[in-house]
This record gives sequence, C-alpha cells and structure tokens, in this order.
Amino acid sequence: MEFGVNIPFVHHLGFELQLFEDGQSEIHFDPKPEHGNSFSVVHGGACMTLLDVAMAVAARSVDKEMGVVTIEMKTTFMQPARGKLSGKGRLMHRTATMAFTDATIYDSEGKACAHATGTFKYVKRLPTGAKSVNPLNTISTD
Repeated sequence: MEFGVNIPFVHHLGFELQLFEDGQSEIHFDPKPEHGNSFSVVHGGACMTLLDVAMAVAARSVDKEMGVVTIEMKTTFMQPARGKLSGKGRLMHRTATMAFTDATIYDSEGKACAHATGTFKYVKRLPTGAKSVNPLNTISTD
C-alpha cells in the first residue's frame, strides 16, 4: 500500500503503510540499528516521526487529494520502543481546514510505547512541473 504521495524521509526510514481509510491509519516500522539512541532503543525522533506520519495519514484518509501540514504535536513517551513497531493513528475531529488527531506506537507485544496528539492544517497540493524547486533549495527535474 502506498502513501499516495512521495515522502522521501518516510521512504528512507522504511515505513510500511497498512491502513489508510475512514480516519484511521496503521504504519509498520522495523527499526534498524541506525535508528537507535545511546540506550540501544529506538530514538525518540524516529518515534515522533512515526507518530507524526500516522496522524497525518489518518487526517488525509478522509480526503486523499488534500495534503496536511503539522501545526502542533504533543508526545508522551511511556516506555522504551524496541523491535518492530506499529503506529496507529486516528482522526478525532475535523473542520474544513483543520484535523485533530492522535496516535499510539505499539511494540511487537502490543504494549503502548508512546502516544501523541496533533493538529494538522489541510492544504491543497500544488502542481509540480518539470523544473520545480524542492524544500532543500536545489533544482530537481522530477
């Protein structure tokens, strides 16, 4: 299953989309050693990215043509994240322009490791042409 858009960082991390419908999302993540921290568990930044993407996907699942941008996110870490992880997101409420979401990361034993709430703004996707400027200020030729 595809995310519906190309997200290079998500591809780099190896996230696998499992559910993308009706205000729900599920993303699997099999962390590699380079995703760890000095305590040999998954780095908090990788966990926050999984939570952010799970919430964004849940928000987009009701209108897959729209994009979303993160407005705010609050994360609570409950226990170390180890092994294969599953991020499950949920759209709790939406308006014409905003999505209010939450997501939880579960380890392979089904234990909750981290939880987040987030607010996203719906944005129309801009058309991309043969020569578009990417966010890193380099010219790309899609």
